[in-house]
Order: sequence, then structure tokens, then C-alpha cells
Amino acid sequence: MKAKSKRERRPPLKALSLFTGAGGLDLGLEKAGFRVSLCIESDPYARASLAANRPRWKLAEPLEIEHLPPSKALKLAGVKRRQLDLLAGGPPCQPFSVAGYWADGDSRRMKDPRAQTLRHFLAYVEHVLPRVVLIENVKGIAFSNKSEAVRLIRRRFNHINRAWDTKYRPQFLVLNAANYGVPQYRERVFVIADRGGRQFQIPLTTHGGPTGDSRDALEPFHTAWDAIGDLDGRKVARHLKTTGKWAKLLPSIPEGQNYLWHTRKRGGLRIFGWRTKYWSFLLKLNKKQPSWTLQAQAGPATGPFHWRNRRLSTRELCRIQTFPDSYRIVGSYRTASQQIGNAVPPLLGELLGVEIRRQFFGHRVRYSGGFVPTKRRKIPPKQRTRAVSDAFRKLVGRHKDHPGNGHGPRASKRANVGRRTKRK
Repeated sequence: MKAKSKRERRPPLKALSLFTGAGGLDLGLEKAGFRVSLCIESDPYARASLAANRPRWKLAEPLEIEHLPPSKALKLAGVKRRQLDLLAGGPPCQPFSVAGYWADGDSRRMKDPRAQTLRHFLAYVEHVLPRVVLIENVKGIAFSNKSEAVRLIRRRFNHINRAWDTKYRPQFLVLNAANYGVPQYRERVFVIADRGGRQFQIPLTTHGGPTGDSRDALEPFHTAWDAIGDLDGRKVARHLKTTGKWAKLLPSIPEGQNYLWHTRKRGGLRIFGWRTKYWSFLLKLNKKQPSWTLQAQAGPATGPFHWRNRRLSTRELCRIQTFPDSYRIVGSYRTASQQIGNAVPPLLGELLGVEIRRQFFGHRVRYSGGFVPTKRRKIPPKQRTRAVSDAFRKLVGRHKDHPGNGHGPRASKRANVGRRTKRK
């Protein structure tokens, strides 16, 4: 007869994943010790990526969350109400984009049909009553002048507490992935709520600055070179070559800069007005800094671009998001870029999963750091810029600057249309 182990094995914590996407958050949670019991995701390419990499993760049918009652999801996940340890996910974020507010002014936000995904998520919270809730979204969801989403979340949790005798107190945490070892500046809001009302302590920052901060014993940021330096070949695949009206202007912009280089406040030519384009317009990586935020809906002039004036490959995008090299993103370059750009960096997912286990479940668990990129030395000098071609020199002149947030091109156009209508 075998003797019992001195250390009893605890059953893995169960997580239900909503709006799973390519599985970045869930990879991190898995690394932290959670078992992903069910994934709810409607995008066919994201589902294919999940099936290719984690065939044991159960994918829900039907695909759309609005057609899958929470009661059926619980049954598929093999748990009952109040038995689920973690309900996690990132509802689609387009209605809360700060970039959209910059251009459009008062956008539809909670009136946007795409914002219904947040309401579906909160409906799941009420039916499932999980031990812990984790919601990821863009920083704009908590935009100071546009906090309808924050009010909705708080109102719904208050209702749930009154109806079901729970004590959820949602916290809104703004985390920059670069501060925790991800080679990318990426600010996102994480909403965390514990059923017993305990508050989540924000993990201490571990990385900061190009050389770290000795006063706080911070590690240096992980850089774009750390993430993709070993992939720095001179040959460029055809699908990675830049296209469109502005493609030939990109080589004239230095590493780490964007179109603002060619405005009155920077060192280039006066081709644009100050802040008249999105920040990501003609934006290039700097080898010595973390990558700029990866975009999910990238146009032909939307960066970040490689310092060799090309698009980033799918593998490079994965590296910057801390997906392991063994992880395969299914689909075309465009659909793969969308999946990766929408994902939570697995490294950050693991960190949050470990802290949730420590703080809410009392588990002694170590952060593995398995997704952290390797530090690379001997960073090459910056790529040389090229002269601006005559085609773009014709655009040099005095250009109006952007009038400010909420007064962008589409907002101004709407205002002009409104004034003309009133005259009639």
C-alpha cells in the first residue's frame, strides 16, 4: 500500500474564457496554474488558432455569446453556479478607443452595438457568480470624460450584490505591459473583482527606463531588439513590403519616430500639421526601446513598422506580444495580425493569474517568467534615413495643427455639416 504524499495535490483552478481570441490571456492563466475549462469565441480564425495550439481546450457551440445561455456554458465547462474560480476575457473594445474619440469627438460608445459585448459579459457574471472576475479592455474604457462603461460596470455589480448577497467591488487598474517585462509599451485597463469583496493589490513594477532605476531596483525595459533581433534579416518577404501613398516616405523617418518627424516641431520637413494624424501613422520601432503598441486594425501606413522600413512578420508580432515560438497563429497575414494585436500578452496574463492565486486563493505560487524574452547585447546602430523624394517635397508648407482631442477630422466635418443644415 502506497504511503500518502505529505503535500496533498490541490485540484487546478477552473477558468471560463469569454472572447478568447487567439488565447494570449488564457496562455498566461494556464501558465499560472488555471485550467481553461471552456472558451467562447466566434471568430473562425481565432478558433482555428486555439484548436491548433490547445486542442484540449473546449470551444463552445454556438459560437456567439449572445446565442449561448450562461446556463449552457456552465454545463459545458463542468461547473455549477458559484463553483467557477475565474471568469476572464476581453470584450471587443472599438467603441471605447481613445483614437476614435480623438478623431470623432463624441462617439457612440455605450450606444454602439459593439458595446453589447460588455453587457453580455456582465450578464455572465450574474448567472455564473464566479469567485473572481477579470476583464481586459483598452484604456479608453475608463476615459475620464467618457466613463459610461465604468458606470455600467459598477451599477451592474451593485445590482448583482443586492440580488445574490455577493460583495463584488470592481477595481479598474491601468497597467503598462512594458513595466512587467513585455517588450512593448501597451497600456490596458484590467477590471478585477472578488466575490468576497477583497481588493486586489497591483503587482509591483519590475521594469522601467532604458537602463532601469537603481533606486527602485527595477530591471531595464525589454526592447524590440531583445524580442526580434535574431530575426533581423535583410531579405524582405513580398507581403511585408510597405504599400500605399506614404510607403516611400517611411525611409526618411528615423527609428522610434513617426510622421511627427515631418512637422514644424521636429527635425524633418513640414509635410504635416502637428498631431493631424494618429500616433501610429508611419511609426517605426527603435531597437533600444520596447515596441510601440501593436495594432489590430492596421492600414497600409499604420505602424509600428520594422526599422528596416517593412511590416513586422507574424513571428515578430508574436515575439513582441510574448507568444512562444511554438504557438501558431492560423490565417492570412491580415487575420493573424488582428488576432495578435487584439491579444493580451501571455506574460502579463501569467503575472495576473499568479497574483490572483496568491491574493484571493492564498496559494503559494511562483511566477515562472517563462514568456520573458532573452536580453540581447550588441545592439546595432540605427538604420540610416533616406532623403525625402521630390514627390513629397511638393507637400512642404504651412499646415494647420490638430485643434485638440475630440475635434478631429471627422468631428470637424460633422460640425460643418450641422452648421450648413442650420443655415438652410
